[in-house]
Amino acid sequence: MRYCVIMCGGVGSRFWPFSREERPKQFLDFFGTGRSLLQMTFDRVRDIVPAERIILLTNRRYAPTIREQLPEVAEANILLEPARRNTAPCLCWAARHIAALDPEASMVVLPSDHLILKEGAFLDALRKGFDFVEKGDRLLTLGIRPASPHTGYGYIQQAAKVEGWPDFFKVKSFTEKPDLDLAKVFVASGEFYWNAGIFLWTASALLKAFATLDPETSTVFDRGEGLYATPDEQRFIDSVFPSAPSNSIDYAIMEKARNVYVETVDIGWSDLGSWKALFETAPRDERGNVVRNDRLVLRDCDNTVFAVSDPNKLVVACGLKDYIVADAGNALLIYPVGEEQTIRQIVTDVKDRFGDEYI
Repeated sequence: MRYCVIMCGGVGSRFWPFSREERPKQFLDFFGTGRSLLQMTFDRVRDIVPAERIILLTNRRYAPTIREQLPEVAEANILLEPARRNTAPCLCWAARHIAALDPEASMVVLPSDHLILKEGAFLDALRKGFDFVEKGDRLLTLGIRPASPHTGYGYIQQAAKVEGWPDFFKVKSFTEKPDLDLAKVFVASGEFYWNAGIFLWTASALLKAFATLDPETSTVFDRGEGLYATPDEQRFIDSVFPSAPSNSIDYAIMEKARNVYVETVDIGWSDLGSWKALFETAPRDERGNVVRNDRLVLRDCDNTVFAVSDPNKLVVACGLKDYIVADAGNALLIYPVGEEQTIRQIVTDVKDRFGDEYI
């Protein structure tokens, strides 16, 4: 059977002050649709994976929010991480859990907070991806043709095309967030794709990869044999998960494995990783401004994001160009769009100076 794992435990600090530790960006309605990014991800994938086979991986502190937003998800399908350990341990756990339910299962891994504009193409890509990984011991990632030399994304270099599988290639290399000059070379070559962080494999193929390439992580979860998909699973995870090494699935597995492939897709994708990403994807007014509320009086403002959480707050601005103005709760951010990659450090500085009050 086919399963989906949605990873929804991230903090999303680059979307501060909207995204806070108590309610990160995956739980927010950024586009005024009435559905959060997590809910949109869930709605999208359930067209090919039924709700009873969608697994949510999250930090324990977010369990009440997930139950509030997705009441149709069974308690047994919400896997609660007792500590933050990046994506490798949580996916090793997820594969163990799913393999206990169905040793022959295949699975797609989705971030909870990405934007997909071409949903039909996305679902077709997943169907083909499932077919591909179910025919062999294969680890698959989706690759997005780069629209610009973006320095905030990882890049995948394609190698030979897979015979009989249009748009499928062996992976030659991964490069994590290159500098601008190198990113320009990548884009000009035509051989590189953005790493979307969307993966497909069989549960058995991933567990085999962990046993071979990341035995330290694998050993942590091997000790739970016989406990997965039982009432004792969470208690076991609570006891061992904090001891798992903190590592990403890219570093632990994908960059080392020889059976890695990329499916190149055009799905209208954005990771919505920052205010700039929202600026690049959201509708704009006639002067290029992204406006998230109606009570605005603007004079000579261009290419600026105005996001105010209080619908009754009036915003008056003049002369702003290429800025982010984000007002939420007890914090106001006024920041150049071109510097938005440093917002994560600003959040750290705020925490160091004022504690958790504004985080």
